[in-house]
Amino acid sequence: MLTRRQFIQHSSVLATSCISPALFADTNTPAITKSLSGLEQHIISYVNALNKGKDTRLTILYPKGCLNNLKPIISRFTKETGIPIKLLETGVDDINSTIIFKSTLGEHIFDIALPATFGIPDLVSANTLLPLDHFVSQYEPETYKQHQLYDYGDYVDGKFYGYQTDGDTYLMFYNKTMLDDPNNQQRFEQQHGYPLALPQTWEQLDDMIRFFHQPDKQQYGGSLFRTPGYGAWEWWSRFHAKGYFPLDDSLTPQINNAAGVKALQDMVDVSRYLHPNTKTDGLFENWKTFAEGNTFCNIGWGGSQKYFNGDKSSIKNKLYYSPAPGGVINGQVISCPIFNWGWNYVVSSLCPQPEIAYLFTLFASSPVMSTLSVQQNGYFDPFREEHYGNPKIQEIYSTAFLNAHKTSMKNSIPDFYLLNRSAYLSVLQENIYLACKDSLPAKQALDITASEWQVLTAKIGKSKQKTIWHSLKQKYPQPLKSLLT
Repeated sequence: MLTRRQFIQHSSVLATSCISPALFADTNTPAITKSLSGLEQHIISYVNALNKGKDTRLTILYPKGCLNNLKPIISRFTKETGIPIKLLETGVDDINSTIIFKSTLGEHIFDIALPATFGIPDLVSANTLLPLDHFVSQYEPETYKQHQLYDYGDYVDGKFYGYQTDGDTYLMFYNKTMLDDPNNQQRFEQQHGYPLALPQTWEQLDDMIRFFHQPDKQQYGGSLFRTPGYGAWEWWSRFHAKGYFPLDDSLTPQINNAAGVKALQDMVDVSRYLHPNTKTDGLFENWKTFAEGNTFCNIGWGGSQKYFNGDKSSIKNKLYYSPAPGGVINGQVISCPIFNWGWNYVVSSLCPQPEIAYLFTLFASSPVMSTLSVQQNGYFDPFREEHYGNPKIQEIYSTAFLNAHKTSMKNSIPDFYLLNRSAYLSVLQENIYLACKDSLPAKQALDITASEWQVLTAKIGKSKQKTIWHSLKQKYPQPLKSLLT
């Protein structure tokens, strides 16, 4: 006798071959697909069986900016099951704290939520989320996660808490016109002794940023973020490229060692060769500035590319892409991209119908529905193998970008998924910001950060944090993991 898991597994294998590009031809209509694949059909059949004779209703809490990504999923789910779904919107930076605050008060305001991936350990610690392993064992096909390119943030202490639905890996964007100019290529090689090409290391990138910075001609070296909340991720990549983990095995911070200080000083020094707007630009302002076309490079995500590849952009079809630069570690050039945000479908620990809520998350992140969702104008970017070959997604992002994005997703360093991660990163972000605006020496900025990290670890509990850290280290990609000390 087939189990539910085996039945769905069999159905999903058949479904993969039936998916046609025609299913995704019109992204303006929420209920687009004329027929669901086998996997989605059987999810719906289980929901309908569970809901028979009941009046189930679901509430989804989501961050502002991803409503368009949710609309086609919700429309189809409600059409097939009759289950109405209420939507609650909150700020991008507020959703995780809202979940904790409301759950602490015992208020059941949502059944399903889309918190930022990096905050899931804190949500679990606050007992706000339901572990989903029991439902996974019943319903999830065995090969389901094989096609997901990044799932490190879906687990806490070995338990599964929710499906990733957004491929937020850091990439670099380069002005093709500047890079391909023969005169620039000749002058750069004469000055630096190596060809002007896509940089492999942060040191090479810094050389190029300086080279292209000509503010008297209104040409700028880069648009790398220098406002609070964003700069820490750049330093995170620069630091790992020096060959170190941020903590040693005893949880002593290594961020303020000589390599960490050098990484921050490099970042401070190159700040003088960036577009002046980097001192004030937030995320969307950053996109608008770079899209003017007079800056050599920028750092960003899939959402950045959706903007740069849009009709309002002056740099559409005028960019090169690559994963974030790396460094030379033990004689090897190693790339150090980072998965630094993301959103997950999770289920509230207070949800009165958790099985149906879980099945919605499986439905939403399934190959057909997630492909449809990623096509919409919103936060969600490719995160499954199936997304990269879809014609509509290729049109939205460009094949060149998707190739770089896929490579970066497969090789991304995980975010700092410790308990109270937000407190650790808040301290780091603030001190990096102060260093980059020359308000604090690089060494002092990182010494202060390391000291405050140790206090945080002591308050949280070193033993529990150590267990999480040792598990997280194992999720670093090879060969980077074996080269870091």
